[in-house]
Amino acid sequence: MISILILTKNEEQDLPGCLASVAWSDDVHVFDSFSEDSTLEIAKKSGANITQRVFDNWSAHQNWGLENIKFKYPWVLYIDADERVSESLVNAINTLQLDNKSSMVAYELQRRDFAWNGKWLKYSQMSPFYLRLFRPDKMHYERLVNPVSIPDGPTGKIEGFLDHYPFSKGFKFWIQRHLSYADMEALTRVKDLDSGVSFSLKKALFSSNFAEKRYHQKGIFYKLPGRPLIKWFYMVIIRRAFLDGSAGFTYATLQSIYEYFIVLKSEELLKQKKNN
Repeated sequence: MISILILTKNEEQDLPGCLASVAWSDDVHVFDSFSEDSTLEIAKKSGANITQRVFDNWSAHQNWGLENIKFKYPWVLYIDADERVSESLVNAINTLQLDNKSSMVAYELQRRDFAWNGKWLKYSQMSPFYLRLFRPDKMHYERLVNPVSIPDGPTGKIEGFLDHYPFSKGFKFWIQRHLSYADMEALTRVKDLDSGVSFSLKKALFSSNFAEKRYHQKGIFYKLPGRPLIKWFYMVIIRRAFLDGSAGFTYATLQSIYEYFIVLKSEELLKQKKNN
């Protein structure tokens, strides 16, 4: 009794496996950004419902989907095409009493990121917990990229894993995608500076609300000098990415390079603004 929401853009490679992992639902929605490959044909063949919209930014796109897609059930499980719903997660969901009368409006679940060699990056993940099972009328998103989930009500946590394969299309695709992410992260950073948004260290460290905690952590982190090196040290030493072996070191390095992309793009935008 759960609807599925899958966001797509040219996902002919990953979508079949994603759809297979949610075949237990009779209400699967593919929210597509006008794919140019065989994504739509794959979705139609599976019997999924298809909605299309031009992508602008992550929060606007996700919010539009939750507000306009007609879900069959009051609860939605949101996943990306390069993610798979594990049997353990399905079993955990089946134990829940999900309806409009539930005291919870969303559930936090754990995502497992896998490296290019199939190894679970157990210690290298920055944020392994996400609010992905929710009532769409009680959820909205903020930030242009890597959006923060804002639930309107109490949340819980469930067992089981959502498996994520960010390198399924290779390193080149990962880097290209994170270059576009860096553009939006930098734009968010500049907008925060313009609007004078303040971030709370207390909330970043001690908030019991995961979404609020992550929001303030990101805001404070972007003010720190030498962020790429700080991120690498945090991932490798504090989070113990070295326990993931060479995959952990490589992933931490890639994440640090991504952070440097954001630094460079932010400086570029600030320079353009000054010149204008």
